[in-house]
Amino acid sequence: MTTTLTPFTTCDLDRPDPRNGKVRTSYRLSGGRRLFVTTDRLSAFDRVIAGVPYKGQVLNQLAAWWFETTRDIVANHALSMPDPNGLIGIEAQPLPVEVIVRGRITGVTSTSLWRRYHEGQRVIYGHMMPEGLVKNQALPAPLVTPTTKAEQGAHDEALTCHEVVSRGLVEEELWDRVQHVAVALFNRGVEQAAKAGIVLADTKYEFGLGPDGELLLIDEVHTPDSSRFWVAEGLEERLARGEEPESFDKEVVRRALDAVGFRGDGPVPDMPPEIWAQTSARYIDCYERLTGRTFVPGAYPVGPRLAAAVEALS
Repeated sequence: MTTTLTPFTTCDLDRPDPRNGKVRTSYRLSGGRRLFVTTDRLSAFDRVIAGVPYKGQVLNQLAAWWFETTRDIVANHALSMPDPNGLIGIEAQPLPVEVIVRGRITGVTSTSLWRRYHEGQRVIYGHMMPEGLVKNQALPAPLVTPTTKAEQGAHDEALTCHEVVSRGLVEEELWDRVQHVAVALFNRGVEQAAKAGIVLADTKYEFGLGPDGELLLIDEVHTPDSSRFWVAEGLEERLARGEEPESFDKEVVRRALDAVGFRGDGPVPDMPPEIWAQTSARYIDCYERLTGRTFVPGAYPVGPRLAAAVEALS
């Protein structure tokens, strides 16, 4: 991924057409490109809870690193990173499903494998689950469990791979390729994470079609927001004692909320500031371990060049 600054000029910009996601906004540029701006907002249980310092910069730079690391598996939409908070990418048509690949039986939300398994389900997302699994245990093989995107209907609607095709969400041949690519990306993520003393438990991928109909990896990839990362050292001992894994990601926040009985419904309880500080430190630690680089925050939450481009769009 090149980090050469790409000049912004007012005449280079097309209609703004901003698209606001949970943790980023994208703007249309000229030449079939989009400007993706990350924020420090954190979304847990599908709700924007609070801000985590430097989170946006960590996500943006880590995703750019992963895009380069996985380019031999599938093309991606990233073109350049002009700012710690900003990425310029090819404007793609997103597929209407998010692809979750799970290597462990985890989670506390209603869509998680563990919660459903713990409630007695044995066929989950179309997969027959073996008996005797315990929370956070490694699965025999990675499972692909698709869900709908918020923009395309009910967010996090449980789907089977068969339903993705039978409902006409993705054509069969393309979906077969998406599954193959997703598992290959997950296996690469597991390998790279292991070198850094990290376990990749599960992750989310988003795919889209480029201007020539080519399959592209889009959004972000293998970040603490899109993936569940655990510290490898002492993990099995912790699990044997019935303890939760030491986490690098927003699972820290989810667990803190779960401890006070919040699972996404009703008013959001206030959280102590140290939860957000702890989460920020773990995001940064994850970035540094995976990339081998020292995280140096930008001088501004959004750098001046990027801010000027966004201002010109407004």
